[in-house]
Amino acid sequence: MKHAKILGTGSYLPAQRVTNEELARRVDTSDEWITTRTGIKARHIAAEHEKTSDLAHAAALRALDDAGIAAGEIDLIIVATATPDMQFPATATIVQQKLGVSGCPAFDVQAVCAGFVYAMATANAYIKSGMAKKALVIGADTFSRIMDWSDRRTCVLFGDGAGAVVLGASDEAGIIHSKLHADGNYLSLLNTPAQIADGAICGTPFLQMDGQGVFKFAVKQLAAVADEVLQEAGYTAEQIDWLVPHQANKRIIDATAKHLGLPEEKIILTVQEHANTSAASIPLALDAGIKDGRIRRGQHLMMEGIGGGFAWGAMLVRY
Repeated sequence: MKHAKILGTGSYLPAQRVTNEELARRVDTSDEWITTRTGIKARHIAAEHEKTSDLAHAAALRALDDAGIAAGEIDLIIVATATPDMQFPATATIVQQKLGVSGCPAFDVQAVCAGFVYAMATANAYIKSGMAKKALVIGADTFSRIMDWSDRRTCVLFGDGAGAVVLGASDEAGIIHSKLHADGNYLSLLNTPAQIADGAICGTPFLQMDGQGVFKFAVKQLAAVADEVLQEAGYTAEQIDWLVPHQANKRIIDATAKHLGLPEEKIILTVQEHANTSAASIPLALDAGIKDGRIRRGQHLMMEGIGGGFAWGAMLVRY
Protein backbone atom coordinates (compact mmCIF):
# COMPACT_ATOMS: atom_id res chain seq x y z
CA MET A 1 0.00 0.00 0.00
CA LYS A 2 1.21 3.48 -0.85
CA HIS A 3 1.76 6.10 1.82
CA ALA A 4 1.14 9.86 1.63
CA LYS A 5 4.45 11.61 2.20
CA ILE A 6 5.10 15.34 2.57
CA LEU A 7 7.09 16.46 -0.48
CA GLY A 8 7.08 20.20 0.15
CA THR A 9 5.58 23.01 2.22
CA GLY A 10 4.90 26.70 1.75
CA SER A 11 3.21 29.58 3.52
CA TYR A 12 2.03 33.12 3.04
CA LEU A 13 1.28 35.95 5.48
CA PRO A 14 -0.21 39.29 4.39
CA ALA A 15 2.17 42.24 4.54
CA GLN A 16 0.19 44.20 7.11
CA ARG A 17 1.34 43.25 10.60
CA VAL A 18 -0.73 44.58 13.51
CA THR A 19 0.82 44.50 16.99
CA ASN A 20 -1.05 44.41 20.28
CA GLU A 21 -0.06 48.00 20.92
CA GLU A 22 -1.57 49.10 17.60
CA LEU A 23 -4.75 47.16 18.33
CA ALA A 24 -4.99 48.82 21.75
CA ARG A 25 -5.45 52.16 19.98
CA ARG A 26 -8.64 50.85 18.37
CA VAL A 27 -10.24 48.81 21.14
CA ASP A 28 -10.17 48.73 24.97
CA THR A 29 -7.30 46.29 25.48
CA SER A 30 -3.55 46.20 26.13
CA ASP A 31 -0.48 44.20 25.19
CA GLU A 32 -0.32 42.82 28.73
CA TRP A 33 -3.98 41.72 28.69
CA ILE A 34 -3.64 39.91 25.35
CA THR A 35 -0.22 38.37 26.00
CA THR A 36 -0.98 36.93 29.44
CA ARG A 37 -4.22 35.32 28.26
CA THR A 38 -3.20 34.07 24.82
CA GLY A 39 0.51 34.45 24.13
CA ILE A 40 -0.31 36.55 21.05
CA LYS A 41 1.89 39.57 20.29
CA ALA A 42 0.91 40.34 16.67
CA ARG A 43 -1.20 39.20 13.72
CA HIS A 44 -1.23 39.71 9.96
CA ILE A 45 -4.25 41.23 8.21
CA ALA A 46 -5.11 40.75 4.54
CA ALA A 47 -5.14 43.83 2.34
CA GLU A 48 -8.48 45.04 1.04
CA HIS A 49 -7.85 43.46 -2.37
CA GLU A 50 -6.62 40.11 -0.98
CA LYS A 51 -9.06 37.23 -0.85
CA THR A 52 -8.64 33.83 0.76
CA SER A 53 -7.82 32.33 -2.65
CA ASP A 54 -4.99 34.85 -3.12
CA LEU A 55 -3.38 33.82 0.17
CA ALA A 56 -3.91 30.14 -0.69
CA HIS A 57 -2.46 30.58 -4.17
CA ALA A 58 0.69 32.27 -2.85
CA ALA A 59 1.26 29.51 -0.29
CA ALA A 60 0.59 26.84 -2.93
CA LEU A 61 3.20 28.26 -5.30
CA ARG A 62 5.81 28.17 -2.54
CA ALA A 63 4.92 24.59 -1.59
CA LEU A 64 5.08 23.45 -5.21
CA ASP A 65 8.47 25.12 -5.61
CA ASP A 66 9.70 23.51 -2.39
CA ALA A 67 8.56 20.10 -3.63
CA GLY A 68 10.00 20.61 -7.10
CA ILE A 69 6.58 19.81 -8.55
CA ALA A 70 4.84 21.59 -11.44
CA ALA A 71 1.24 22.60 -10.85
CA GLY A 72 0.19 20.40 -13.76
CA GLU A 73 1.40 17.29 -11.91
CA ILE A 74 -1.13 17.79 -9.10
CA ASP A 75 -4.16 15.52 -9.38
CA LEU A 76 -6.06 16.64 -6.26
CA ILE A 77 -6.55 20.07 -4.66
CA ILE A 78 -8.17 20.48 -1.25
CA VAL A 79 -8.57 23.84 0.47
CA ALA A 80 -9.51 23.93 4.15
CA THR A 81 -11.23 27.23 4.87
CA ALA A 82 -14.10 28.76 6.83
CA THR A 83 -13.83 32.07 4.93
CA PRO A 84 -14.27 31.19 1.25
CA ASP A 85 -14.09 33.81 -1.49
CA MET A 86 -17.79 33.40 -2.24
CA GLN A 87 -20.83 31.25 -1.52
CA PHE A 88 -19.79 29.03 -4.42
CA PRO A 89 -17.83 27.76 -6.26
CA ALA A 90 -15.32 26.22 -3.88
CA THR A 91 -12.23 28.30 -3.17
CA ALA A 92 -10.20 25.26 -4.28
CA THR A 93 -11.50 25.68 -7.83
CA ILE A 94 -10.52 29.36 -7.78
CA VAL A 95 -7.00 28.37 -6.65
CA GLN A 96 -6.97 25.74 -9.39
CA GLN A 97 -7.77 28.41 -11.97
CA LYS A 98 -5.08 30.72 -10.59
CA LEU A 99 -2.56 27.89 -10.85
CA GLY A 100 -3.47 27.52 -14.50
CA VAL A 101 -4.52 23.87 -14.27
CA SER A 102 -7.79 22.05 -14.84
CA GLY A 103 -9.38 18.62 -14.76
CA CYS A 104 -8.34 17.28 -11.36
CA PRO A 105 -10.83 17.24 -8.48
CA ALA A 106 -10.76 20.41 -6.39
CA PHE A 107 -12.95 21.02 -3.36
CA ASP A 108 -13.14 22.74 0.01
CA VAL A 109 -13.21 21.20 3.49
CA GLN A 110 -15.03 23.17 6.19
CA ALA A 111 -13.98 22.15 9.70
CA VAL A 112 -12.82 25.63 10.78
CA CYS A 113 -9.62 25.41 12.87
CA ALA A 114 -9.51 21.61 12.46
CA GLY A 115 -9.84 22.01 8.71
CA PHE A 116 -6.22 21.32 7.80
CA VAL A 117 -6.14 18.01 9.69
CA TYR A 118 -9.45 17.04 8.05
CA ALA A 119 -8.09 17.99 4.61
CA MET A 120 -4.83 16.08 5.14
CA ALA A 121 -6.73 12.98 6.26
CA THR A 122 -8.92 13.23 3.16
CA ALA A 123 -5.93 13.59 0.83
CA ASN A 124 -4.25 10.68 2.60
CA ALA A 125 -7.26 8.47 1.85
CA TYR A 126 -7.17 9.47 -1.81
CA ILE A 127 -3.47 8.62 -2.10
CA LYS A 128 -3.66 5.34 -0.16
CA SER A 129 -6.57 4.19 -2.33
CA GLY A 130 -4.73 5.06 -5.55
CA MET A 131 -7.23 7.79 -6.51
CA ALA A 132 -4.46 10.42 -6.43
CA LYS A 133 -0.68 10.44 -6.69
CA LYS A 134 0.14 14.06 -5.85
CA ALA A 135 -2.15 16.22 -3.76
CA LEU A 136 -2.04 19.90 -2.89
CA VAL A 137 -3.53 20.55 0.56
CA ILE A 138 -4.01 24.15 1.65
CA GLY A 139 -5.26 25.75 4.85
CA ALA A 140 -6.24 29.39 4.28
CA ASP A 141 -8.42 31.88 6.13
CA THR A 142 -9.15 35.60 6.33
CA PHE A 143 -10.84 35.77 9.72
CA SER A 144 -10.28 39.53 9.85
CA ARG A 145 -13.33 39.76 7.56
CA ILE A 146 -15.65 38.18 10.15
CA MET A 147 -14.35 40.07 13.20
CA ASP A 148 -16.28 42.65 15.17
CA TRP A 149 -13.35 44.99 15.71
CA SER A 150 -15.09 46.62 18.67
CA ASP A 151 -15.26 43.30 20.57
CA ARG A 152 -12.00 42.87 22.47
CA ARG A 153 -12.93 39.31 23.49
CA THR A 154 -12.59 38.08 19.91
CA CYS A 155 -10.86 40.57 17.63
CA VAL A 156 -7.51 40.28 19.44
CA LEU A 157 -7.36 36.53 18.85
CA PHE A 158 -7.35 36.13 15.09
CA GLY A 159 -5.27 36.84 12.00
CA ASP A 160 -5.05 35.95 8.32
CA GLY A 161 -2.72 33.60 6.47
CA ALA A 162 -2.27 30.45 4.42
CA GLY A 163 -0.12 27.34 4.51
CA ALA A 164 0.20 24.57 1.94
CA VAL A 165 1.56 21.04 1.72
CA VAL A 166 2.29 18.88 -1.32
CA LEU A 167 1.68 15.20 -0.62
CA GLY A 168 2.94 12.42 -2.86
CA ALA A 169 2.47 8.67 -3.04
CA SER A 170 5.51 6.93 -1.55
CA ASP A 171 6.69 3.51 -0.45
CA GLU A 172 8.07 5.20 2.69
CA ALA A 173 5.93 6.00 5.70
CA GLY A 174 4.49 9.52 5.73
CA ILE A 175 1.10 10.00 7.33
CA ILE A 176 1.11 7.17 9.85
CA HIS A 177 -2.30 7.53 11.46
CA SER A 178 -5.05 10.10 11.96
CA LYS A 179 -8.22 10.40 14.00
CA LEU A 180 -11.09 12.81 13.38
CA HIS A 181 -14.08 13.67 15.56
CA ALA A 182 -17.01 16.08 15.60
CA ASP A 183 -19.88 16.88 17.95
CA GLY A 184 -22.56 19.32 16.81
CA ASN A 185 -23.97 19.51 20.34
CA TYR A 186 -21.32 22.14 21.09
CA LEU A 187 -21.96 24.39 18.09
CA SER A 188 -23.13 27.24 20.35
CA LEU A 189 -19.61 27.65 21.77
CA LEU A 190 -18.11 28.97 18.54
CA ASN A 191 -19.89 30.02 15.37
CA THR A 192 -20.62 32.70 12.79
CA PRO A 193 -24.36 32.28 12.31
CA ALA A 194 -25.03 34.55 9.32
CA GLN A 195 -26.50 33.21 6.10
CA ILE A 196 -27.54 34.72 2.79
CA ALA A 197 -31.29 34.70 2.15
CA ASP A 198 -33.46 36.76 -0.16
CA GLY A 199 -30.55 38.94 -1.16
CA ALA A 200 -29.61 39.92 2.39
CA ILE A 201 -27.39 38.75 5.25
CA CYS A 202 -29.59 37.12 7.89
CA GLY A 203 -28.13 36.91 11.38
CA THR A 204 -24.86 38.35 12.66
CA PRO A 205 -21.91 38.03 10.24
CA PHE A 206 -19.40 38.31 13.11
CA LEU A 207 -17.71 35.43 14.92
CA GLN A 208 -19.34 34.51 18.24
CA MET A 209 -17.39 32.67 20.93
CA ASP A 210 -17.75 31.43 24.50
CA GLY A 211 -14.08 31.74 25.41
CA GLN A 212 -14.12 29.72 28.63
CA GLY A 213 -16.27 27.01 27.09
CA VAL A 214 -13.96 26.69 24.09
CA PHE A 215 -10.87 26.58 26.31
CA LYS A 216 -12.18 23.77 28.53
CA PHE A 217 -13.44 21.69 25.62
CA ALA A 218 -10.24 22.16 23.60
CA VAL A 219 -7.87 21.16 26.40
CA LYS A 220 -9.82 17.98 27.14
CA GLN A 221 -10.36 16.81 23.56
CA LEU A 222 -6.91 17.64 22.17
CA ALA A 223 -5.28 15.58 24.91
CA ALA A 224 -7.68 12.69 24.31
CA VAL A 225 -7.33 12.60 20.51
CA ALA A 226 -3.52 12.70 20.71
CA ASP A 227 -3.67 9.68 23.03
CA GLU A 228 -6.00 7.92 20.59
CA VAL A 229 -3.68 8.41 17.65
CA LEU A 230 -0.63 7.21 19.54
CA GLN A 231 -2.39 4.15 20.94
CA GLU A 232 -3.89 3.08 17.62
CA ALA A 233 -0.61 3.66 15.78
CA GLY A 234 1.40 1.74 18.38
CA TYR A 235 3.56 4.72 19.28
CA THR A 236 4.40 6.46 22.56
CA ALA A 237 4.63 10.17 23.34
CA GLU A 238 8.39 9.75 23.78
CA GLN A 239 8.64 9.02 20.04
CA ILE A 240 7.20 12.42 19.10
CA ASP A 241 9.94 14.80 17.95
CA TRP A 242 7.69 17.81 17.45
CA LEU A 243 4.19 18.87 18.44
CA VAL A 244 2.76 21.03 15.63
CA PRO A 245 -0.56 22.20 17.08
CA HIS A 246 -3.31 24.54 16.01
CA GLN A 247 -2.12 27.96 17.14
CA ALA A 248 -5.09 29.40 19.00
CA ASN A 249 -3.90 30.03 22.53
CA LYS A 250 -0.56 29.31 24.18
CA ARG A 251 -2.26 28.05 27.34
CA ILE A 252 -4.15 25.40 25.35
CA ILE A 253 -0.95 24.37 23.57
CA ASP A 254 0.99 24.20 26.86
CA ALA A 255 -1.74 22.04 28.44
CA THR A 256 -1.62 19.57 25.53
CA ALA A 257 2.17 19.37 25.63
CA LYS A 258 2.12 18.84 29.39
CA HIS A 259 -0.36 15.98 29.00
CA LEU A 260 1.95 14.35 26.45
CA GLY A 261 5.01 14.97 28.62
CA LEU A 262 6.64 17.11 25.93
CA PRO A 263 8.92 20.00 26.94
CA GLU A 264 8.43 23.44 25.41
CA GLU A 265 11.51 22.82 23.29
CA LYS A 266 9.51 20.23 21.29
CA ILE A 267 6.65 22.57 20.40
CA ILE A 268 6.50 24.51 17.15
CA LEU A 269 4.98 27.75 18.39
CA THR A 270 3.93 30.60 16.07
CA VAL A 271 0.84 31.95 17.84
CA GLN A 272 2.84 34.89 19.19
CA GLU A 273 3.42 36.20 15.66
CA HIS A 274 0.45 34.85 13.70
CA ALA A 275 -2.42 34.74 16.25
CA ASN A 276 -5.17 32.25 15.39
CA THR A 277 -5.27 31.82 11.61
CA SER A 278 -7.83 29.00 11.78
CA ALA A 279 -7.20 26.34 9.08
CA ALA A 280 -3.92 28.03 8.15
CA SER A 281 -2.33 27.79 11.59
CA ILE A 282 -0.98 24.23 11.48
CA PRO A 283 0.55 24.43 7.97
CA LEU A 284 2.00 27.86 8.82
CA ALA A 285 3.67 26.40 11.91
CA LEU A 286 4.77 23.31 9.99
CA ASP A 287 6.41 25.39 7.27
CA ALA A 288 8.09 27.63 9.84
CA GLY A 289 9.57 24.63 11.64
CA ILE A 290 10.83 23.07 8.42
CA LYS A 291 12.24 26.25 6.93
CA ASP A 292 14.20 27.20 10.07
CA GLY A 293 15.74 23.73 10.24
CA ARG A 294 14.13 22.44 13.43
CA ILE A 295 11.97 19.82 11.71
CA ARG A 296 14.15 17.36 9.81
CA ARG A 297 13.50 14.38 7.56
CA GLY A 298 12.72 11.20 9.46
CA GLN A 299 11.32 12.96 12.51
CA HIS A 300 7.86 12.26 13.90
CA LEU A 301 5.31 15.06 14.16
CA MET A 302 2.00 15.23 16.00
CA MET A 303 -0.34 17.69 14.32
CA GLU A 304 -3.68 18.46 15.95
CA GLY A 305 -6.44 21.02 15.77
CA ILE A 306 -9.90 21.84 17.08
CA GLY A 307 -12.48 24.28 15.80
CA GLY A 308 -16.12 25.26 15.62
CA GLY A 309 -18.57 22.48 15.09
CA PHE A 310 -17.08 21.25 17.27
CA ALA A 311 -14.65 19.40 15.00
CA TRP A 312 -11.24 18.14 16.09
CA GLY A 313 -8.54 15.71 15.05
CA ALA A 314 -4.91 14.69 15.26
CA MET A 315 -2.39 13.16 12.91
CA LEU A 316 0.94 11.38 13.41
CA VAL A 317 3.33 12.04 10.53
CA ARG A 318 6.84 10.93 9.70
CA TYR A 319 8.41 13.84 7.86
